[in-house]
Amino acid sequence: MNLQFIVDGLLTGSMIGLGAIGVTLTYSILRFSNFAHGDFMAWGTYATLAVVSAIGAISGKFAPIGALSFGWPLIVATIAGAIITGLLALALDIVLFARLRARGQAIIVVMASFGASMALRSLLEFIFTSRPAYFSKAIQMAMPVGLGIRVTPDQIALLIVTAVLVAATHLLMTRTQTGRSMRAVSQNMALARVVGIDVAWVVRVTWLLGGALACVAGVMIGILVQVRPLMGFDMLLPMFAAAILGGIGSVTGAVLGGLIIGLAEAAAVQLIGAEWRAAISFIILMGVLFVRPIGIFGVRER
Repeated sequence: MNLQFIVDGLLTGSMIGLGAIGVTLTYSILRFSNFAHGDFMAWGTYATLAVVSAIGAISGKFAPIGALSFGWPLIVATIAGAIITGLLALALDIVLFARLRARGQAIIVVMASFGASMALRSLLEFIFTSRPAYFSKAIQMAMPVGLGIRVTPDQIALLIVTAVLVAATHLLMTRTQTGRSMRAVSQNMALARVVGIDVAWVVRVTWLLGGALACVAGVMIGILVQVRPLMGFDMLLPMFAAAILGGIGSVTGAVLGGLIIGLAEAAAVQLIGAEWRAAISFIILMGVLFVRPIGIFGVRER
């Protein structure tokens, strides 16, 4: 049996998991499902692509870093794209979501996020067209690592980046005052406000962090596959499934859920057929809702 699907599943799961962190934090703290989160991923990727192109136009072409397909301009552009995406998410909250949350009807906010998703996606397609774009078209040679598994330098680098970002996010949530405040607000916003926690600051950090991680996940997709306006929309169901599977509010759970779904999708392609890949997330989501609605690391609300 060819075990190459394990690497493919880990990479897909890493992208899903990074995106699912924003989904799970938004739901646990703000109590609504943000359907525009996938489009933050696409906007962040195109913002990164625009910054890379601008650096190239100003400074000329740069050599790749070692065996990788990209150079330092992409790293700088990804940081800039993450900041831009976080600010975009925050701006959308200030202009739209915060005003609707004040009315106290969650379903209105959910529907507004669905409308914002369509608007962001259409605007992105209008600006950049629907033609696929690429960070690099360089062909990398995959290196054998045993058991029939082959990996490219880009794949190894992106897995390392994912591990670092997940560890940093976990430390932020568990070892810093901001992270403890976020967990307190997710448990009881009214009580957190009474004890002096700056809820507005927590909300801002949630949007900035979720948007930034969505951008990085989108850039990973762009490096390994291609950049398209619909790339975030295609990842929306897997991200929600990962967040629910891992347990709403759990960063570790979101990443673990993403890895499980990524591996399940890759295994389905290997064993059943590529036409079943899109259905796997839905099947896992329904299974979790029936068997354990709170997810792996979820806690029942009292």
